[in-house]
Amino acid sequence: MFLSLILSSFFTFVELNCENLFDTVHDSLKNDVEFLPESDYHWTRTRYWRKLNHLSQEIIALGELFPSSSEGVADSAIVNPINHDWHLPDLVALCEVENDSAMIALTKRSLLRKAGYEYVMTSSPDERGIDVALVYQPFSFRLLGCHSIRIKRLPDTRPTRDILYAKGMLVNDDTLHVFVVHAPSRRGGEQASRPYRMQVASQLASSVDSLYALHDRAKIIITGDFNDYDDSPALRYLQNHHLINISKDAKGRNGAKGTYRYHGEWRSLDHMLCSPALLEHRMMCEIGDLPFLLADDEKYGGKKPFRTYLGPKYLGGYSDHLPLVTWFLIE
Repeated sequence: MFLSLILSSFFTFVELNCENLFDTVHDSLKNDVEFLPESDYHWTRTRYWRKLNHLSQEIIALGELFPSSSEGVADSAIVNPINHDWHLPDLVALCEVENDSAMIALTKRSLLRKAGYEYVMTSSPDERGIDVALVYQPFSFRLLGCHSIRIKRLPDTRPTRDILYAKGMLVNDDTLHVFVVHAPSRRGGEQASRPYRMQVASQLASSVDSLYALHDRAKIIITGDFNDYDDSPALRYLQNHHLINISKDAKGRNGAKGTYRYHGEWRSLDHMLCSPALLEHRMMCEIGDLPFLLADDEKYGGKKPFRTYLGPKYLGGYSDHLPLVTWFLIE
């Protein structure tokens, strides 16, 4: 499997909001009491390990997808038999993970334990203790360095999640710069909370500008849960800094028109943006709406993400977000 990964001419990048991947142990420095065995959510070890294996199953199944079309890529690159070898995603950006304990369990003890994955993650001052992580295959992404970007607090605001920055070398010796973000929520209303997400966008743009100053053809990808739609001020601000939202028109193969469904309407809070130099290698981006990730929407009709919880009610699903999957041609 690893040999086919190295020989493969495409690189798979997945983004996923896990929907509260907490372990079952209380951390006195975090407000994690909702996700404990004795809480209203009854977050037991059985439910925790079911969640871990669900996420593992999802990541493995996304490796079976193959781009059905591409933009700007020769057809010969699509039909090459090498490209049809199944392999695990090369990079997986995760939002809403609590700590190293959960990430070690996911990468070393779940269904992914023999996949060879490594990970890096943030350790943010977020009060609930949720962070972002990047899971990577060392064979196709040789980690060169990583660090967290602390978000400056605005007056009368709570601390939020750090941005994760990682850079690594691809099999063709190109350097890929990756930013994983989980922007502040819309609590209090979109307009009232907008400055918090704009602060995240501003610091992201500054980091990207620094990379461009060193190399104007830097290969950069920014992904995560922005808690904003593609036409929001924060996303527009980033696109004004020489970034392209490659997930803007992404759709799923099973009817999903966004990564999130609210009141029967599909919209995307999760996005992938990349630099012009990386855009040249993009094959396509789609929503990974695998059938087992969907549930019937009994109120509004159609399908919706099969989530783990609805309030304190345990549904036993995967996440309230669907993943994004992007393929890049590596030459």
